Amino acid sequence: MNTRLDPIPARHDCSERAALAGRLAALAHPARIEILQHLAGVEACCCKDVVSRLDLAQSTVSQHLKVLVDAGLVRLTPGRPRSRYEVDREALAALAGAVDHLLDFCCAPPSAGRCG
Repeated sequence: MNTRLDPIPARHDCSERAALAGRLAALAHPARIEILQHLAGVEACCCKDVVSRLDLAQSTVSQHLKVLVDAGLVRLTPGRPRSRYEVDREALAALAGAVDHLLDFCCAPPSAGRCG
């Protein structure tokens, strides 16, 4: 997934909306937020390190990590004996900018148009 999200204009295309929704959906679980916060505090770590921080089974943590990787918020570097996970800070900064833009737009007074 592309790590860059352009600020979403008032009339943005479906792909930008889908990218934003996918990343927000990845953050829509408390365990994934906790995992992201843990990863943000370290350079990189393996799944076992994350499991030791949470009261979740290794398989559950692996699934949450997969969601974060698929959303482009976490990078996976496969390795032996262990794969390493790290926060994609550029992707998170882009997400923050897109959310800021969306909220600024939604909080602004309505334009002079009418529905219907």
